[in-house]
Amino acid sequence: MSFARHGITGLLTSAPAPVLAQVAEGPSAAGSLLQVFVGLVAVLALIVATAWIAKRFGVMRGGSSGVLQVVSSTAVGTRERVVVVEVGESWLVVGVAPGSVNALMTLPRGTAPATPAAIVPGSFAARLQQLIEKRREK
Repeated sequence: MSFARHGITGLLTSAPAPVLAQVAEGPSAAGSLLQVFVGLVAVLALIVATAWIAKRFGVMRGGSSGVLQVVSSTAVGTRERVVVVEVGESWLVVGVAPGSVNALMTLPRGTAPATPAAIVPGSFAARLQQLIEKRREK
């Protein structure tokens, strides 16, 4: 039997019954959608697990050496930062902006202050800090 002579209907009518039932049904749209959804959830779970493991075991960005350590950093603009870097027995205060790093000051090695930055009274941050302290006292 030639495909050109009988066409697709001739080909389908000569196929066995189980094949005809599968062709008539077609793939299940719900099953395919479920398979894609399960795959997406698995990939997202893998990303979250990898991030958690990296954070848990202290994996750092950019691979740092034991010579340099960032002590503190604060934003002073949208893309500008002031960073305190510990190098041996001294601290370097540097200004970091897109495309430039400028040394601002060199200090003897000290200890980072444990007190938080000054909070403006009456601000949301001040109120939140008061609530946290009250909760700790209880």
